[in-house]
Amino acid sequence: MAVSSSCRWLAASAATLIFLAPALAQDTSNTTITVQNTTVAVDASTLAPAAVTVSNTTTGDGTPLTAAETVQLTDEVIANLTDIALANASLFAFDDGDASTLDKRSGSCKVFPGDAAWPSTFVWWVFDLLLGGNLITTVPLAASCYNDFGDYSASECTSVDDNWTNSTIHMSDPTSVMWPLYQGRTCMPTSYATYENCTLGGYPSYVVNVSTVSQIQLAVNFARNANIRLVVKNTGHDFNGKSAGAGALSIWTHHLKDITVIPNYVSKNYTGQAVKMGAGVQAFEIYAAAKAGGFSVVGGEGRTVGVAGGFLAGGGHSPLSSLYGMAADQVLAIDVVTPDGRFVTATPELNTDLFWALRGGGGSTFGVVTSVTSKTKPKMQVTTAQFSFATSTNVTADIFWAGVRAYFNYFIDNTDAGTYAYFSVFTTGTDSYSFNMAPFWAPNLTLAETQTLLAPWFADLADLGISVSPVYGHYDNFYDAWWAVFPLETVGSTSLKTASRLFPKSNWANDTSLNATFSAIKSTVLAGGSLLAFNIAAAPAAGYPDNAVNPAWRETCLHAILALGFDGTANSTTVASSISVLTTDWMQQWRDVSPTAGAYMSEADISEPNFQQAFYGTNYARLYALKQQFDPKSLFYAPTGVGSEEWYITGQVDYLPTQDGRLCRV
Repeated sequence: MAVSSSCRWLAASAATLIFLAPALAQDTSNTTITVQNTTVAVDASTLAPAAVTVSNTTTGDGTPLTAAETVQLTDEVIANLTDIALANASLFAFDDGDASTLDKRSGSCKVFPGDAAWPSTFVWWVFDLLLGGNLITTVPLAASCYNDFGDYSASECTSVDDNWTNSTIHMSDPTSVMWPLYQGRTCMPTSYATYENCTLGGYPSYVVNVSTVSQIQLAVNFARNANIRLVVKNTGHDFNGKSAGAGALSIWTHHLKDITVIPNYVSKNYTGQAVKMGAGVQAFEIYAAAKAGGFSVVGGEGRTVGVAGGFLAGGGHSPLSSLYGMAADQVLAIDVVTPDGRFVTATPELNTDLFWALRGGGGSTFGVVTSVTSKTKPKMQVTTAQFSFATSTNVTADIFWAGVRAYFNYFIDNTDAGTYAYFSVFTTGTDSYSFNMAPFWAPNLTLAETQTLLAPWFADLADLGISVSPVYGHYDNFYDAWWAVFPLETVGSTSLKTASRLFPKSNWANDTSLNATFSAIKSTVLAGGSLLAFNIAAAPAAGYPDNAVNPAWRETCLHAILALGFDGTANSTTVASSISVLTTDWMQQWRDVSPTAGAYMSEADISEPNFQQAFYGTNYARLYALKQQFDPKSLFYAPTGVGSEEWYITGQVDYLPTQDGRLCRV
């Protein structure tokens, strides 16, 4: 940000500064600020990054601080800002609990660019100095394809275009989300020819590229005190674009990569090996570390998913869930910056309500997680199987569906054996369909045991005249098996919308309820949907802790995702009309056969009716009360998050709720 080499300013309010050009600032009674490169001198004192390296070396649970956590914002640092006559130090101060600053009027909005209360360029410049130069002004990922941001580059545009569906390009960008529907489909690569301009849309205005806890604290305090919308991005994986937000300040935790193995973690409820992960650690990183250390970790299926971020906050289903439960069930401690700007540790003994809520109560709701300490699991053998079958001259559509229906008979037996399966059913033409198992995943099972488990279904298929040729793999560790059979995610689509349902084991209680369940799923595929599903359970025999994970997970044996394709180049009204079929017609058939069940919030329909029940179940009332306790000023907002029903985004279209408008109170 360019600022004159010498300038004067006057404090105008707690949310803005009046910046006076040097030629107009002749009153020597005003505070003089001299700008020299990347430091500012306020009168005779130098304004440096607002942080201190703390003397303590461990968090509240006794685990070592990560490198990021050793550098914090303290009351003494804030006091120093005031002492050197930075009148707007109040913008960066911790919350004093003054309820008079709450604005709960209907229609009141977060401050937006262009508003009189929006911080001046100079205030953002000072904020950047306090951050140590880690503030980024947002430039959309595909801006190189346009002239709007002044950085057109044909070669860079081609590179972005070629890699747009690759999740790695989005996770490595400060603001890009993996589902562009929610940032407003603006600034798309040139292969999406109908998009002719490049604007911020639903992207945040500024990003803090986090390397220290102090930077998170400064961002939290600044956003709260200036009444700016705040969003948090780790990798941007969420299906509903929760890390997008027009006019927002974003906290990017992607680079918090510390991994520390704790040989003997001791707490009230657990003694044994644990691992502490920075918030930016991704599945491929922790799994590689686990292989090297001779243990396993309950993490995500996707390669680039951030294990300690929104994945865990949403509960986190895993290829090991049928054995060990959800990722959130493994957590021993969470280090977090709370909405008041404080850095705290939450465990079963410390900040217990916060600890309960952070494990499954949703991301961007109760604070910004900096690290997570979780149980490790033993090194294990894994057997995998991949196969497919389809309609053909010998396999009619009726026979095909009979083969799929036969598979449903074994769901509970399979999950009781600790297995996990990722399968899909697609329409390939008129009365033509394909089933793909990619993969059947059998942790702790030998090749022979896996073949025995699959044998009854394969016999059923043979009796129907369906031939399968499974390709088996057997590995002596989790990482090698996982890397071999789970491909890199495909993202970036503007012509696909998904919704999901957690089907309970009770639907398998008898043929009547199971046939009704299967019929509802089959009907939506026949109508044009595509099924991607997981045969998975999350209620291990050894039990699971009390946390905020959706109770529906404890009853499920099928997490099913339904995808709807449409013309992604159409206008928002037309796209929304297409999407409404998914929400109100197809998914209603699934709800009708599982009325008391729910859905996995991280892979669900953003327009899910009664999301409070579907995503949180009986936990919602407690979560809502805790939201009011920990975040009374509603700093954190996320679509379908706890308390989000009290807010709306201006300019939204039903069934296509984007994040490219103001955030205002209902």
